[in-house]
Amino acid sequence: MADFTELLRDQIRHGLTAAQQYLAAAVYFDAQRLPQLAGQTYSHSSRHRAHALRMVQYLLDRDVAVRVGGLDEVRPDFDSPRDAIAFLLAREETITTQISTLAATARAANDYLGEQFTQWFLKEQVDEMSALTTLLKVLDRDGNLFDVEEFVRRELAGAAKTATRMPKMAGEGHI
Repeated sequence: MADFTELLRDQIRHGLTAAQQYLAAAVYFDAQRLPQLAGQTYSHSSRHRAHALRMVQYLLDRDVAVRVGGLDEVRPDFDSPRDAIAFLLAREETITTQISTLAATARAANDYLGEQFTQWFLKEQVDEMSALTTLLKVLDRDGNLFDVEEFVRRELAGAAKTATRMPKMAGEGHI
């Protein structure tokens, strides 16, 4: 089994890949003239990039070597808006499993700092999964993309999160 640091380095790549995947989906939604869905996915892209940078900063703060390299494969095309959302939901399920494995690995190694660090990401995954699951159900229930766009604008866009203290992000300044 890989150690926490090795898994966290991998997770940085997964996070940057997720950011790029959301960007690809946002461009797809923009091309389909679905501005609310595009806006949501552009925002998710930024959040995933920020998550990866928080992981970079954690390793830097722990004086652990970190390198940013290539990405995993990104899917640029979708058959429908529903297909895109279902694909993103499946990606979030994978990310949730990866973050859970990170937390479990830290716990098994008695790495309490690593375990605590992963807790914020686990909470974020609950929010990500919930939003995409809801969106998929709305798409399945309604099917009218105008109504789906209105739902996103009304219910999801700009939804205020109660911010728990989030980990510091690389590039935000030092000390």
